[in-house]
Amino acid sequence: MRFLLKLSPEIIIKSTSVRKTMTKILADNVRRLAEKDGIACRVRRFWDKIEVEVADEDGGRLQQRLCDTPGIDLVLRVRELPLPEVSPQAVAQAVAEIAAPWVAGKTFAVRAKRKGRHAFTSLELERAAGAALLAAAPGAKVDLTHPEVTVAIELSGDVLELVEGREKGLGGFPLGAQGEALALVSGGFDSSVAAFLMLRRGIKTHFVFFDLGGAEHEAAVQQVCHYLWQRYARSHPVLFVSVPFGEVIERLLSDVREGYMGVMLKRLMLMAASRLADELGLDALVTGESLAQVSSQTLRNLALIDRATDKLVVRPVVALHKNEIIAWAERIGTRSFAEHLPEHCAVISRRPVIHGSFERLAELEQNFDFTVLDRALAARKTWKIEALATPPEAGEALPVVTRKAPGELLIDIRPPELADEAPLPEADLVIPFFALREAVLPEARRYLLYCDRGLLSQWHGRALAARGLDVAVYQPEF
Repeated sequence: MRFLLKLSPEIIIKSTSVRKTMTKILADNVRRLAEKDGIACRVRRFWDKIEVEVADEDGGRLQQRLCDTPGIDLVLRVRELPLPEVSPQAVAQAVAEIAAPWVAGKTFAVRAKRKGRHAFTSLELERAAGAALLAAAPGAKVDLTHPEVTVAIELSGDVLELVEGREKGLGGFPLGAQGEALALVSGGFDSSVAAFLMLRRGIKTHFVFFDLGGAEHEAAVQQVCHYLWQRYARSHPVLFVSVPFGEVIERLLSDVREGYMGVMLKRLMLMAASRLADELGLDALVTGESLAQVSSQTLRNLALIDRATDKLVVRPVVALHKNEIIAWAERIGTRSFAEHLPEHCAVISRRPVIHGSFERLAELEQNFDFTVLDRALAARKTWKIEALATPPEAGEALPVVTRKAPGELLIDIRPPELADEAPLPEADLVIPFFALREAVLPEARRYLLYCDRGLLSQWHGRALAARGLDVAVYQPEF
C-alpha cells in the first residue's frame, strides 16, 4: 500500500531551506511512529509531499496514525497501475475499472496531473476518464464545480496513480519543529485542548499537574496526558510532572483572606512551573485559560498572573468560548476524560476580585510564606510519559446518602471560606479536602463526606476507602 502525505500549506510557503528542514523532521517522525507500532515502511521525501510504502496488512493502522500526525494536511491512499500503453484511452479504461463503483448514482469530477513528456494534455486525460466513467457507472453525472466525488489521478511516465482514499490530516507543523514547552494541565476541557493545539503547532509539549485532589485525580490526569501523547505526539518522548499542592492551598487559605486567592493560586502555579521549565531548558509555559471564563481570567487578572514569571505564557484557547473548547475536546477525543473531573481551582474563592490591584497583590505576597512552594517542588514526582501506559483504574463510585444515621461521622470537606459562609449544621467536623489525607479521624461506623456537588467527596472519599474505611458521599435533600 502506498500513501502520499500532502504537507500543511504553512510548510509549503516557507523558504526552501526551512521547508527542507521541516519535511525532514516530518519524515523522521513518520519513520519513528511506524517503528513504534512495529510497521516496516519506506519513506521518501519530495518538495511538496512525502511518500510512504507499507505492506497492505499494515496500511489501515498506519493510515490512522498518519491522520493524527502534526504537519500533514492530507493523507492520500494511492494505487499504482503500470500501463501497457500510454494513451488517454488506456488511462480511461484503467480508471473506469476501479472507480466506476465510486461514482455510480453520484456527481463527479476527474482531476488529472502528469509528470514527464506525453503526447496529450491533462485536460484530455480528464475528458477521456470522465467519458469512460459515465459509460461504466449507472446514474453518474459530471459536476466540475461541486462534485460529490473527486476522482484524482496522476500519470508519471507510464505509471498511473489513482487516489483510492483521502483523509484530512491535522495540518500545522511537524512535532519538534517549533521547540518545546511545559503545559499546566488539570485534566479538564481547557488545558487538554490547549496542550493539543500546541502539539499541532509542532511544539514538543511536556505536562505538569498541580495535585489538589489526591491519587485518583492524579491518575485521571495522567490518563488524559498519556492519551494526547499516544495519539498525537508518540514520535517524541515527553515528561509528566506531578507537584503536590495541598500545603500550598492550606497556606493560601490561611494567609490570603480575601478575593485574591484565585489569582494567587495561578501565580504560585506559574512560579512553580517556571522553575521546572528552567530545569528542563524550556522557554514557554502553556495554560488553558480562556478570557473572562472565570474571575481569575479577566484581562487585568491575567496581567497580574503573568508577572509571576519571565517565561512566555501561551494561552491557545484564550479567545474561544466554552462551547468551542468543548467542541475541540470532542474532536480530539478528550471530552470523555474531562466530563468526569472536578474543577478544584473553582472552589478557592467565594467573592473573587475581577480587577485586581498590582499594589494590593504585592502587599499580600510580602506576608506569604513561599517556602511551601520549595517543599512542593522538592516533593514532585516525574515520569516519562510512556511509563503511564497503564495508569491505575479509578475505583468504583462511592454510595450517595441523603440522611445521616447514628454512628456515622459527617465531614464537611469544602474550603474554609465556603464552609464559614454557608455552614452545614449537621456536620461533625470541617476538614478541607486538601487536609483530609493527613487528618487523624475519630473512630466511626461510617464516614460521610460533603461538598457542594459531590465530586470532591467522591475523589477524596475513595482515598479514605482505600485505607479500609467505610465511606459514603453525603448529599442532603434541601
